[in-house]
Amino acid sequence: MSVNLSKNGAALQAAYKDVVDGKTKTNWALFTYEGNSNDIRLAGTGDEGLEELVDELSSGKVMYAFCRVQDPNSGLPKYVLINWTGEGVNDARKGACANHVSTMANFLKGAHVTVNARADEDVEPDSIMEKVAKASGANYNFHKETSRGSDAPQGPVGSVYQKTNAMSEIKRVGKENFWAKAEKDEEERRLEEQKKTNLERERLERERKEREQKEAEDRERRFKERAGEIDAQRRVQLETEKKDRVSECAKS
Repeated sequence: MSVNLSKNGAALQAAYKDVVDGKTKTNWALFTYEGNSNDIRLAGTGDEGLEELVDELSSGKVMYAFCRVQDPNSGLPKYVLINWTGEGVNDARKGACANHVSTMANFLKGAHVTVNARADEDVEPDSIMEKVAKASGANYNFHKETSRGSDAPQGPVGSVYQKTNAMSEIKRVGKENFWAKAEKDEEERRLEEQKKTNLERERLERERKEREQKEAEDRERRFKERAGEIDAQRRVQLETEKKDRVSECAKS
């Protein structure tokens, strides 16, 4: 099925416009689906750039992000579109949503760089900004050279040692916990709505049966009343005919 941008169209357009026109501090907007439907809703906005945006991406969701950044070469605003399919999304959902990418690109038009991502390493802000720089016609180095006198832990030559960024790890774990809770809350909300729908359906069915039973009883009552009236009229007619015959016999 095709993606639905109409249901929440006003909110979607407003968020996109805020990012594009630059009249507000908002520089990114994030969009996702309502549950397992094809209806797109606004998932969030912010004004702290890519670093803030990527923290909102959920491993269990398909999402679309549109972000305004500053070209490191020209200083002009550039726009980045991120098509995010979390690693926790099932294959059937991935296949269905893959058909929506072109429609979302047409809606979030004007992107200078498009990133198709599945994991955190695909949306590293520095990596995305390098793509922005290359798209403007020049390479740009976003990484400061490490000082030879740095006291950062050094692994042996040829090792795969990596320094652990404690704050990034904390944020990652916090983000996963947040989205896990959000998923749980959404599932509980869906179940509650389903329960209400079932109760409403049962109520309507009960009222329908009661109404049909009452109508049947009314029909039966009217039928009996009519039958009684016919019997009474028949008895009167027979009595009249009997009297007429007696009268004729008396005359003869």
